[in-house]
Amino acid sequence: MGLGPDITEVLARARADLRMGVPIVLTGAQSVMAVAVETVTEARLAGLREMGTPPVLALTARRAQTLKARSYDGDLARIAVPDEVALGWLQALSDPADDLATPMKGPLASVRTGDPAPHRAALQLCKSARLLPAALCVDVADGLALAAAHGLTVVPMAQAAVMLQAQNPLHEIVQARLPVEVSEAGRLHVFRPEDGGEEHYAMEIGRPDRAKPVLARLHSACFTGDVMGSLKCDCGPQLRAALAQMGDEGTGVLLYLNQEGRGIGLANKMRAYALQDQGFDTVEANHRLGFEDDERDFRLGSDILKSLGFSSVRLLTNNPAKVAMMEASGVTVAERVPLKVGENRFNSGYLATKAAKSGHLL
Repeated sequence: MGLGPDITEVLARARADLRMGVPIVLTGAQSVMAVAVETVTEARLAGLREMGTPPVLALTARRAQTLKARSYDGDLARIAVPDEVALGWLQALSDPADDLATPMKGPLASVRTGDPAPHRAALQLCKSARLLPAALCVDVADGLALAAAHGLTVVPMAQAAVMLQAQNPLHEIVQARLPVEVSEAGRLHVFRPEDGGEEHYAMEIGRPDRAKPVLARLHSACFTGDVMGSLKCDCGPQLRAALAQMGDEGTGVLLYLNQEGRGIGLANKMRAYALQDQGFDTVEANHRLGFEDDERDFRLGSDILKSLGFSSVRLLTNNPAKVAMMEASGVTVAERVPLKVGENRFNSGYLATKAAKSGHLL
C-alpha cells in the first residue's frame, strides 16, 4: 500500500467534505459532482450551475413521498432543478420544517433516465455524515480533471458501492478499570471503526463467565435522555435500570453504541422532535426527514460481544429486532429480559408508537 488513501479513507474524506459544504466528485460510467443541500452555500450553488448541465436534487423515496414526487429509482428520487430557483427552494424540499406552513412545493418533475447510482451514493454519504439526506448533483464530463483543478475528493463508484454496503469493522483500542456506582469492578472497552466514525463502548460489570450467557444491553447513545434527563423518551431510565440489574447480579456487559436518534444523529433527532411538536409521531417524523424508521446497525453490538469472547447473552431489551440481529450475527440469545421502565405523560405516545409501528414488546 502506498501513501495515498484507500477507499475507506476516501469515503471518510467525502463525509467530512459534505459536512463542510464542499462538493465531491463520484466517478464511473458517468461522473457526478455532488454537494449536501444542508451545507451548500449560495456561492457554491452558483459554481455548480456554471458546469453547464442542469443540476438535479437527489432525495430519498421517503422524502419524495411526502413531497408527492415520483420515485422512478425505487429508493430515491431525482428532482429536476429549475434554472430560476434559489437556494431556499432546495432547502425547503430537503428540510420538512415548514411543510405544514407551505405544503404546496410543486409541481416537481422527476428524472427517470441515466444511472442513479452516484446519486444513491451521495445520499448514503449524507446520511452517514449525519446530514439531511438531500444532495444536489450535476453530471460532469471529466470528473478526474475537474476534481484535480479544484482540489476535490474523488470517489470511485465501483469501489464505493461495495464499501457503502459493507459492515464496518471495529477494533478495540484501549481498555481500563473503571469503578462505577453499580459496581467497583468495572472495566471500559473502547472500540474504533475503520471508517473514522464515532467510537463505541463496552462497559463490563464484574468478571462475566464467557462460558455462560451474559446479561447484556445494547444501548444506543441518547444525549437528551442519558445526560439531560429528557422525559420525551425512556432511554435514560433504561440505561440506569440495565446497569442497576447488572450490579445486582454482579456481572454484565453494557454496549453503548454511538447511534444517536436511531442512527440519524442529534441534529436530525431534534428536527424530528420539532416535527413531533407539529403533531407527527416518531416514525412519521423520520419519514418526513427522509430517513427510515430506524437507521441503526445493531451488528456493531454482536461484533463487540464476540470480540470480547461472548457467544451467548441474556438480552435486556423490548425490541425483537435486536434479538433477531443477535441470532443472525452468530450470538445466541438464551433469554430476552424485559426492560419496561421510564413511562411518563410526556413519552406515553412515543412508547405507544414504538409498540404499534416498531414492534416493541411493551
